[in-house]
Amino acid sequence: MSLYAAAKAVIAPATRVVWPQRVEGAAHVPPKGPVILASNHLALIDPLFIGVACRRPVRFIAKQELFDEGTLPRRLFARALRAIGQLSVDRRPGESAQEAMDNSLAVLEGGEVFGIFPEGTRSPDGRLYKGQTGLAWLALTTGAPVVPVALTGTERILPPGRRVPSLNRVGVRFGEPVDLSPWKDKAHKARPRREATDAVMDAIAKLSGQEQVPRFASSVKAELEQG
Repeated sequence: MSLYAAAKAVIAPATRVVWPQRVEGAAHVPPKGPVILASNHLALIDPLFIGVACRRPVRFIAKQELFDEGTLPRRLFARALRAIGQLSVDRRPGESAQEAMDNSLAVLEGGEVFGIFPEGTRSPDGRLYKGQTGLAWLALTTGAPVVPVALTGTERILPPGRRVPSLNRVGVRFGEPVDLSPWKDKAHKARPRREATDAVMDAIAKLSGQEQVPRFASSVKAELEQG
């Protein structure tokens, strides 16, 4: 048994007891070969639920802040992430982009499942924001199928300012792989990357029922922080 399987054997049952899950469409994830799981992003704890719901091991590129062990809940979450093989990346300007791309390519070239949140950060208000085109670059460069994923209920577990997680039901819905064939071999062009990313975001929206916002979540968060 791999380290991932051993960790999941402990983490998954405990997670399902504390946060009962409704999982739909898990069979849409191909049983082998490289796959990209592209999900909406509502809470810090989102990677845990996708990892528990997916039948195959899933690797995420997580920001270093997720591995902060300042409080007991964060300590437990950080250790759970490490146990199931998640990777951290330095998000300071000039540090993250190349490192994240290199790590992402390595995961897919190794035939693994790579999880990504195209919005780049958590939604500030529960709506679905514009996707970053790095998603399309990865998919079109590697040829890996993109399976859209919709999470529900995770934003109520550990919202900003809350120190103790609340009990709540969680939904994880996997959709059919998105057809990106119209943009095949066009990873080097900006417009095809934008169009392919938008196609994936549309698929996520259909699964989640979220209202789509034609702006980047990071820009909206910056405005909110400035008052």
